[in-house]
Amino acid sequence: MKGIPEVALFDYGAGNLHSLGKALETGGAEVAIVADWDAALTRDALVLPGVGSFGAAVRSLQGKESLVRDALENGLPCLGICLGMQLFFETSEEGSGAGIGFIPGTVRKLRSRVIPQMGWNDVVPCPPTPGSPGFDPIFAGINGLVAYYANSYVCDPDSQRGTIAFTEYQGDRFPAGIRKKRTWGVQFHPEKSSAPGLTLIANFLKEVRK
Repeated sequence: MKGIPEVALFDYGAGNLHSLGKALETGGAEVAIVADWDAALTRDALVLPGVGSFGAAVRSLQGKESLVRDALENGLPCLGICLGMQLFFETSEEGSGAGIGFIPGTVRKLRSRVIPQMGWNDVVPCPPTPGSPGFDPIFAGINGLVAYYANSYVCDPDSQRGTIAFTEYQGDRFPAGIRKKRTWGVQFHPEKSSAPGLTLIANFLKEVRK
Protein backbone atom coordinates (compact mmCIF):
# COMPACT_ATOMS: atom_id res chain seq x y z
CA MET A 1 0.00 0.00 0.00
CA LYS A 2 1.01 3.65 -0.36
CA GLY A 3 0.33 6.67 1.79
CA ILE A 4 -0.44 6.88 5.49
CA PRO A 5 -1.60 3.54 6.95
CA GLU A 6 -4.81 3.51 8.95
CA VAL A 7 -4.21 1.54 12.13
CA ALA A 8 -6.87 0.21 14.49
CA LEU A 9 -5.66 0.35 18.10
CA PHE A 10 -7.97 -2.02 19.92
CA ASP A 11 -9.46 -1.00 23.26
CA TYR A 12 -10.25 -3.90 25.62
CA GLY A 13 -11.79 -1.43 28.05
CA ALA A 14 -8.79 -1.10 30.38
CA GLY A 15 -5.69 1.05 30.57
CA ASN A 16 -4.43 4.21 28.94
CA LEU A 17 -3.79 3.87 25.20
CA HIS A 18 -2.47 7.41 24.79
CA SER A 19 1.28 6.66 24.76
CA LEU A 20 0.93 3.81 22.28
CA GLY A 21 -1.33 5.87 20.04
CA LYS A 22 1.19 8.73 20.04
CA ALA A 23 4.03 6.31 19.23
CA LEU A 24 2.10 4.97 16.24
CA GLU A 25 1.37 8.49 15.05
CA THR A 26 5.05 9.38 15.42
CA GLY A 27 5.86 6.38 13.25
CA GLY A 28 3.60 7.72 10.51
CA ALA A 29 0.21 6.10 11.13
CA GLU A 30 -3.31 7.44 11.32
CA VAL A 31 -4.68 5.87 14.50
CA ALA A 32 -8.25 5.05 15.45
CA ILE A 33 -9.01 3.61 18.90
CA VAL A 34 -11.77 1.05 18.37
CA ALA A 35 -13.61 -1.42 20.57
CA ASP A 36 -15.42 -3.30 17.80
CA TRP A 37 -13.63 -6.18 16.08
CA ASP A 38 -15.55 -5.87 12.81
CA ALA A 39 -14.54 -2.22 12.51
CA ALA A 40 -10.96 -2.94 13.58
CA LEU A 41 -10.44 -5.51 10.84
CA THR A 42 -11.36 -3.05 8.09
CA ARG A 43 -8.22 -0.95 8.70
CA ASP A 44 -4.82 -1.36 7.11
CA ALA A 45 -3.36 -2.84 10.30
CA LEU A 46 -4.34 -3.91 13.80
CA VAL A 47 -2.48 -3.22 17.05
CA LEU A 48 -3.34 -5.14 20.22
CA PRO A 49 -2.05 -3.20 23.24
CA GLY A 50 -0.59 -4.55 26.45
CA VAL A 51 -3.22 -3.31 28.89
CA GLY A 52 -5.67 -5.36 30.95
CA SER A 53 -5.82 -9.04 31.87
CA PHE A 54 -6.11 -12.10 29.64
CA GLY A 55 -9.55 -13.03 30.98
CA ALA A 56 -11.03 -9.58 30.41
CA ALA A 57 -9.40 -9.27 26.99
CA VAL A 58 -10.73 -12.60 25.71
CA ARG A 59 -14.20 -11.64 26.90
CA SER A 60 -13.95 -8.71 24.52
CA LEU A 61 -13.55 -11.18 21.67
CA GLN A 62 -17.21 -12.22 22.18
CA GLY A 63 -17.08 -15.10 19.75
CA LYS A 64 -14.95 -13.20 17.21
CA GLU A 65 -11.92 -15.48 17.65
CA SER A 66 -12.28 -17.17 14.28
CA LEU A 67 -12.96 -13.85 12.52
CA VAL A 68 -9.75 -12.32 13.90
CA ARG A 69 -7.76 -15.51 13.31
CA ASP A 70 -8.88 -15.68 9.67
CA ALA A 71 -7.93 -12.02 9.13
CA LEU A 72 -4.41 -12.68 10.44
CA GLU A 73 -4.12 -15.87 8.39
CA ASN A 74 -5.10 -13.86 5.32
CA GLY A 75 -2.28 -11.37 5.90
CA LEU A 76 -3.72 -8.46 7.88
CA PRO A 77 -0.66 -6.79 9.48
CA CYS A 78 -0.87 -6.94 13.25
CA LEU A 79 1.33 -6.01 16.20
CA GLY A 80 0.54 -7.51 19.60
CA ILE A 81 2.21 -5.94 22.63
CA CYS A 82 2.59 -7.80 25.95
CA LEU A 83 -0.99 -8.95 26.63
CA GLY A 84 -1.70 -8.38 22.94
CA MET A 85 1.00 -10.92 22.04
CA GLN A 86 -0.44 -13.38 24.56
CA LEU A 87 -3.87 -13.14 22.92
CA PHE A 88 -2.45 -14.79 19.79
CA PHE A 89 -2.22 -18.03 21.78
CA GLU A 90 -4.87 -20.58 22.72
CA THR A 91 -5.10 -20.37 26.53
CA SER A 92 -3.44 -18.68 29.50
CA GLU A 93 -2.79 -19.58 33.13
CA GLU A 94 -3.82 -16.01 33.97
CA GLY A 95 -7.51 -16.50 33.25
CA SER A 96 -10.17 -18.66 31.69
CA GLY A 97 -11.37 -18.37 28.13
CA ALA A 98 -9.86 -18.94 24.72
CA GLY A 99 -7.47 -16.64 22.92
CA ILE A 100 -7.41 -16.03 19.19
CA GLY A 101 -5.62 -19.34 18.63
CA PHE A 102 -3.47 -17.97 15.82
CA ILE A 103 -0.29 -19.45 17.30
CA PRO A 104 -0.38 -22.94 18.87
CA GLY A 105 0.63 -22.87 22.50
CA THR A 106 -0.29 -21.35 25.81
CA VAL A 107 0.67 -18.56 28.21
CA ARG A 108 2.30 -19.42 31.53
CA LYS A 109 3.34 -17.60 34.68
CA LEU A 110 6.94 -16.42 34.98
CA ARG A 111 9.22 -18.91 36.75
CA SER A 112 11.11 -16.33 38.78
CA ARG A 113 11.62 -15.21 42.37
CA VAL A 114 10.12 -11.76 41.83
CA ILE A 115 6.84 -11.32 39.95
CA PRO A 116 5.95 -9.21 38.07
CA GLN A 117 8.98 -8.30 36.01
CA MET A 118 9.02 -4.51 36.05
CA GLY A 119 11.70 -2.52 34.30
CA TRP A 120 14.37 -2.79 31.65
CA ASN A 121 15.78 -6.00 30.21
CA ASP A 122 17.78 -7.15 27.19
CA VAL A 123 16.05 -8.38 24.04
CA VAL A 124 18.19 -10.80 22.04
CA PRO A 125 17.07 -11.26 18.42
CA CYS A 126 17.39 -14.79 17.07
CA PRO A 127 20.25 -15.28 14.59
CA PRO A 128 19.21 -15.43 10.94
CA THR A 129 18.33 -18.89 9.73
CA PRO A 130 20.17 -20.38 6.72
CA GLY A 131 18.89 -18.78 3.54
CA SER A 132 17.18 -15.86 5.31
CA PRO A 133 18.22 -12.25 4.55
CA GLY A 134 18.99 -11.43 8.19
CA PHE A 135 17.32 -10.62 11.47
CA ASP A 136 13.60 -9.98 11.35
CA PRO A 137 12.94 -6.57 9.74
CA ILE A 138 11.09 -5.35 12.82
CA PHE A 139 14.54 -5.04 14.46
CA ALA A 140 16.10 -3.09 11.56
CA GLY A 141 18.40 -0.29 12.71
CA ILE A 142 18.26 -1.37 16.38
CA ASN A 143 21.49 -2.44 18.04
CA GLY A 144 21.56 -3.79 21.57
CA LEU A 145 17.84 -3.48 22.30
CA VAL A 146 17.03 -2.95 25.98
CA ALA A 147 13.27 -2.74 26.42
CA TYR A 148 10.76 -1.98 29.15
CA TYR A 149 8.80 -4.91 30.61
CA ALA A 150 5.78 -5.08 32.90
CA ASN A 151 4.63 -8.70 32.92
CA SER A 152 3.82 -11.66 35.12
CA TYR A 153 3.09 -14.09 32.27
CA VAL A 154 4.99 -15.18 29.18
CA CYS A 155 4.21 -17.09 25.99
CA ASP A 156 5.02 -20.79 25.62
CA PRO A 157 4.59 -21.71 21.94
CA ASP A 158 4.38 -25.34 20.86
CA SER A 159 7.20 -24.64 18.40
CA GLN A 160 10.03 -22.11 18.58
CA ARG A 161 10.07 -21.77 14.79
CA GLY A 162 8.26 -18.42 14.88
CA THR A 163 10.28 -16.97 17.77
CA ILE A 164 12.35 -13.99 16.62
CA ALA A 165 13.84 -12.88 19.96
CA PHE A 166 14.35 -14.07 23.54
CA THR A 167 14.69 -12.49 26.97
CA GLU A 168 15.87 -14.00 30.24
CA TYR A 169 14.59 -12.88 33.63
CA GLN A 170 15.96 -14.42 36.84
CA GLY A 171 16.86 -17.62 35.01
CA ASP A 172 13.61 -17.93 33.07
CA ARG A 173 14.19 -17.67 29.30
CA PHE A 174 11.12 -16.89 27.21
CA PRO A 175 10.13 -15.50 23.79
CA ALA A 176 10.46 -11.72 23.64
CA GLY A 177 9.25 -11.59 20.05
CA ILE A 178 7.32 -13.83 17.68
CA ARG A 179 6.23 -13.66 14.08
CA LYS A 180 3.78 -15.55 11.90
CA LYS A 181 3.03 -14.26 8.41
CA ARG A 182 2.43 -10.48 8.80
CA THR A 183 1.71 -10.72 12.54
CA TRP A 184 4.31 -9.76 15.13
CA GLY A 185 4.17 -10.01 18.90
CA VAL A 186 6.52 -8.50 21.48
CA GLN A 187 6.42 -9.24 25.21
CA PHE A 188 7.85 -5.83 26.10
CA HIS A 189 6.37 -2.34 25.67
CA PRO A 190 8.04 -0.59 22.70
CA GLU A 191 6.08 2.60 23.34
CA LYS A 192 7.86 2.83 26.73
CA SER A 193 11.27 1.72 25.43
CA SER A 194 12.73 5.06 24.34
CA ALA A 195 14.11 5.61 20.83
CA PRO A 196 14.73 1.91 20.01
CA GLY A 197 11.11 1.10 20.83
CA LEU A 198 9.87 3.88 18.58
CA THR A 199 12.12 2.52 15.83
CA LEU A 200 10.54 -0.90 16.22
CA ILE A 201 7.06 0.60 15.86
CA ALA A 202 8.21 2.54 12.80
CA ASN A 203 9.62 -0.69 11.35
CA PHE A 204 6.25 -2.37 11.82
CA LEU A 205 4.56 0.46 9.96
CA LYS A 206 7.10 0.10 7.12
CA GLU A 207 6.04 -3.53 6.84
CA VAL A 208 2.38 -2.45 6.78
CA ARG A 209 3.09 -0.24 3.77
CA LYS A 210 4.58 -3.10 1.75
